[in-house]
Amino acid sequence: MNKMKYRGYIAHIEFDEIDRIFVGHLTGIKDIVGFHGTTVTELEVAFHESVDNYLAISEETGRPAQRPYSGKLMLRIPPELHAAIASAAQVHRMSINKWAAEILDKAACA
Repeated sequence: MNKMKYRGYIAHIEFDEIDRIFVGHLTGIKDIVGFHGTTVTELEVAFHESVDNYLAISEETGRPAQRPYSGKLMLRIPPELHAAIASAAQVHRMSINKWAAEILDKAACA
């Protein structure tokens, strides 16, 4: 396990061999939010608390919490590739968006 998800946030996890703890940091935002734990359960609790605290502090201070990703992705690709993608999506009876999302999900989770 090297990542965790909670409330739309993703954390990258590493094991610190010197301190013998799991250390995590939120990814996809510029603010620095970190946490740690000695067990997976402790790490997960700390992760949830860190995200909840980050959101609470953002609300209290009036500074909006950064969101990791909007879900919108714009790509610049060669026209030939665009045509091939459109054909593949049509063969699978899907929109380009749905087809690409499934392909990218498979690639990212592999």
